[in-house]
Order: sequence, then C-alpha cells, then structure tokens
Amino acid sequence: MGEVSVDSSTLCLFDVDGTLTDARQPITAGMAAFIEKLKTRVRVGVVGGSDLCKIKEQLGDDVTQKVDYVFAENGLVAYKGGQLLSVQSIQSHMGEELLQEFINFCLSYMAKIKLPKKRGTFIEFRNGMLNVSPIGRSCTQEERKEFYELDQKEKIREKFVCALKEQFRGKGLSFSIGGQISFDVFPDGWDKRYCLGIVEGDNYSTIHFFGDKTKPGGNDYEIYSDSRTIGHAVSSPEETQQLCQQLFLS
Repeated sequence: MGEVSVDSSTLCLFDVDGTLTDARQPITAGMAAFIEKLKTRVRVGVVGGSDLCKIKEQLGDDVTQKVDYVFAENGLVAYKGGQLLSVQSIQSHMGEELLQEFINFCLSYMAKIKLPKKRGTFIEFRNGMLNVSPIGRSCTQEERKEFYELDQKEKIREKFVCALKEQFRGKGLSFSIGGQISFDVFPDGWDKRYCLGIVEGDNYSTIHFFGDKTKPGGNDYEIYSDSRTIGHAVSSPEETQQLCQQLFLS
C-alpha cells in the first residue's frame, strides 16, 4: 500500500478538557500518540479556554510544536507552526472603567455566597477573558469535586451569571460556564469561534470541531454550532479517539 499523504485542506480542532484529556488532567501517552498519528492525515489544532501555561501542563511543554495550531484563551493567544501569531487584550478592549466596575460587582457578589469551603484566586485575569470562580481556583482536586457536586444541585454559577447579565446588560459581554468551578466572561464574539477568524486565511475546505461542552451555555457551543465547522459532541477522550479513528484513519 502506498504512503497516505496529509489532507491539508482538512483541519481538526479539539477542545482540551474532557475531549483530549480528563478534566484538568495531563494527556495520556496513548492519546498523545494518537494525535501524532492523526497529524499524518489532517491538520490538527487545539482550542482551549485556558491560558497557554495550563494547556502546556496538560498537553506538554512542546504542544506548540506538536500540533499545527494552538489557540489558548479561545484563540486570543494564537500559535501556528510553533510561532506566536497574535495576542488580544481584554483590558484595552473593555476599558479600565467597565473592567473595574465588573470586578467590583463580582467580588461583592461572591462575598455574600456561603460555601462549604473557599480558597484563593476568585478572579483570574487572562488576555481574552476573566475567569470567575466562587470557590477560588487554588482549591484541591477534592474541593473542586465537592464544589461541582454542590453547584449541580444549587446552580451557584448559573445564578451568578444571571445576576451579571442583568447588571451588565447591553455592555457587550458574553458568559460561558465550563469546567467544574468557574465561568468565563469575555467580549461578545470572543468565544471559541474567535479562532475560526484566524484560520480563515488558510483556506481549509473542511473544519471539524470536537468538544464536550456543546449544549447551549457550554463553552464549546458556539464553535460547535457555527456554520463554518462540522461539530462533533464527545463525552470523553476515548470517544474522541474512536470518532477520529472512524473518520480519518480507517
């Protein structure tokens, strides 16, 4: 059988958490090998809401060399072929006044929430978004799990987001609840679709997207349902691998 060449008109974009890895866990050796194999057939990119540092913790320090594109913070920090392509900044977009008003409102709202545990880093400032966590991002894996279970029942994050939508109506802000302990806040259109605008110039005929938070309100929903992508909803890294095997490698 002859060598199968790379189909450079097809791009596969992958969410990180719950799609390539278990939530906040490093990629398995099996999955890393699979991505390497997939790269011999199609172009591959990852698009995560997290910053590059967290994506590297999960996918390896050399992730920007390992895949064709790395879109950290939904593509607001973009790497192509190992090189930094572009960076956007939320503070220059929103302006200091709105930013501070928003942060102050969040801190005052969180001060009134009673939880089994609270830790540190309640608002994390990223290039393209603010990440708000009622328990605080420095919680342990057990505390994270405990909060998530409580949140499933009491809808702590959902209620918080409702209050923010009410308070900041018409201010051009979007909200998305992903992961287990936090939600993201960003300018309208700065969700995962942002990276599609970047790859547009590379003229792919087909873009597949794989993600696990694809229902409305989930942080994969917009890119999953965008007309520019073929969206695939998965529930685990194993399912991602099976699906790609069927689509591109069988």
